Amino acid sequence: MSKKRRRKNPRDAREYRVSVRAVRRETPDINKLARAIIDLAMAQAEREAQAEQEAQTATEVADDGKSRNANE
Repeated sequence: MSKKRRRKNPRDAREYRVSVRAVRRETPDINKLARAIIDLAMAQAEREAQAEQEAQTATEVADDGKSRNANE
C-alpha cells in the first residue's frame, strides 16, 4: 500500500489555482465562465476577510497593551 502524502502547510490543501485556456466556440460556455468568476470573487472575499481580521487583531493587541500600561 502506498502512504498518503501530507502537505507541509494545511492551508495549502484548500488553495488552488484557476487557469483559463482559449478554445474557440460559437457560443461561450456561460456555466464555466460563471463558475470561474464566482471562484475568483470568493477567493478575493476570503483574502479581504483575512486582512481585515489581521488588522482587527493587531488593533486589539495594541489597544490591550495601552490599557495595561495605563492601569500600572
